[in-house]
Amino acid sequence: MRKHILIISSFLIFILACNKDADFLNTAPKDILTDDAVWKSEDLTLSVLADLYNRYPEQQTITNWAEFTNFDEGFPSEAGNYWRTKQVDYPYDWWNLWDYGYFRDLNLFVQKCQAADQLSADVRNRFVSEARFLRAALYFEEVKRMGGVPLILEPMEYNFSGDPTYLQHARAKESDIYDFVIAEMDTIKAILPDDASIKSRATKGVALAMQARAALYAASISKYGVNTPTVSLAGGEVGISADKSTAYYTKALAAAQEIISSGRYSLYKKKTEDLQDNFASLFYDKSNNPEVIFAQDFKLKSGKVEDWTLNNQPWSSAEEQQGGRVNPSLNLAQLYEKLDNTYSPFVTNTGSDYVYYDNPLDIFAGRDARLGGTIILPGTKFKGVPLDIWAGVMYWKNGQYNIITGDNFGDQDSIPVAGAPKSSQVVGADGPVDGLQFSAQTGFYVRKFMDQTVGSGQIGTRSEVWWVRYRYAEVLLNAAEAAFELGQNDVAATYINQVRERAGFTIPLGTITFDRIVHERRVELAFEGHELFDNKRWRLAHKVWNGETISAADLVTNIGKADKVNTMIYGLWPYKIYNPGNANDGKWVYKIVKPSNVTAAHRFKLGNYYSQIGSDILSNNPKLIKNPNQ
Repeated sequence: MRKHILIISSFLIFILACNKDADFLNTAPKDILTDDAVWKSEDLTLSVLADLYNRYPEQQTITNWAEFTNFDEGFPSEAGNYWRTKQVDYPYDWWNLWDYGYFRDLNLFVQKCQAADQLSADVRNRFVSEARFLRAALYFEEVKRMGGVPLILEPMEYNFSGDPTYLQHARAKESDIYDFVIAEMDTIKAILPDDASIKSRATKGVALAMQARAALYAASISKYGVNTPTVSLAGGEVGISADKSTAYYTKALAAAQEIISSGRYSLYKKKTEDLQDNFASLFYDKSNNPEVIFAQDFKLKSGKVEDWTLNNQPWSSAEEQQGGRVNPSLNLAQLYEKLDNTYSPFVTNTGSDYVYYDNPLDIFAGRDARLGGTIILPGTKFKGVPLDIWAGVMYWKNGQYNIITGDNFGDQDSIPVAGAPKSSQVVGADGPVDGLQFSAQTGFYVRKFMDQTVGSGQIGTRSEVWWVRYRYAEVLLNAAEAAFELGQNDVAATYINQVRERAGFTIPLGTITFDRIVHERRVELAFEGHELFDNKRWRLAHKVWNGETISAADLVTNIGKADKVNTMIYGLWPYKIYNPGNANDGKWVYKIVKPSNVTAAHRFKLGNYYSQIGSDILSNNPKLIKNPNQ
């Protein structure tokens, strides 16, 4: 009987549901926003725009730590990423980008927002200009990686005719894409807010900053492309003719100088009593920061946080059992000059003996403050906790120094010398231990973008430190480079010296050289995503990463040369001296080392200058041609 009741009840429910089908189909859904609703509401339109901001494309960011270890800035101290220092060649498709879904969404936003007459004119114009800024940013990012791409500024619709050929577009010239980005910034800069307090949305300041950067890139490719004549295509899809460089450099200088003369931005100088801490602070201080022009922001407890500090916190003070993944290289560290404006490797020996230091930090004394502001050095602190970075004990026995170390953080052992304690610490609590992930395998941890607040290294909390995309120091360096290339040496020196003065230099540079331009960008902008694209636009990448094995002796020569071969990552390890009764007992010495997981010399081939267009994309659009040397 019960079974029959269940069947009858189910049948009645089915009949009633069928009778209401018509009503159901005519009922507006309550969990989906209609087009009409969105474009009538400023808040809803802004939410759509916010999603477009969230899709901003980048190669290296603090949300993708491993990408910083692909070249020579850092070593990946995580077992799953050791392959990055074991590969020789870079795949042609590694940093490619072909996101026409994003382009379509941006074009749709521009089209629909322009027609949204229920929004006020000021709001509508600002929103449209922001979308055009994002669209230009995407084209800039694509041209940096791919060369010329199809320039599509309207949302395309398929007409279901069976013939999609009208949707297929050929690649524009590389110069056309740069010209588009530059022109868009000229159009929208007067519409966007001229407000330096706005950091995470488009403003006049970032429009000018993007224009200066894009024009500089185009100018460099135009000038230095003659050094790689095969890196070009006959139709101009790749390569920019040399006669365009002066105009591009002029535009880059003008855009940068418009920012400089506005007085809206300035170099961060809140902590002049400690220039290293001052430099580090500019990347996490969000309170009236005068240097940051445009940043990807994060907020605790909002669902939008980042884990750079979780991934890179020193092991001895880690809030989780992980961290230390990006180990800055000695290659980078030794680029930071002495304050007398000279390049010099760190002094580890006199030729016949080690150089003995009273404190681990002494070897780094008298250097560019950006060194300690970018890299956590042995003998420093993080979150107020002293770090313990040292590779082992060097003890004197049988007329020579011998080394004892451990296999794990802070290991204890017995030093095999009469009278030595039965158990002593023989390696730092932060390493370095060769092959031990999360330890400072180069002798260094990263400092830039690291969050000083408690909880920032916890999985459940993480960090709200922002990712700085454009800042005033880069504007000064862009202006300096453009002025240098235009023969305005004094102007170039003025801008570079401002950046260097903030780093503690008191002797201004006079003559500016190309080597000096390259150097200043490497030390100022380390771990900010510039190195790869700078070397590409200068046509230096195949020279710097040429696949040749380098030795420790090679590493410490020709420091500051723009085309110095830099294919393998090295480290600098401190050792504690144990030699009771000797004047050097308890002092520190250093050795240059190459981590055992660095087994290959990186090679950047001519085919890497422009990333590979996917075979599926090429087959779907016969109007496209592939990039050269692939």
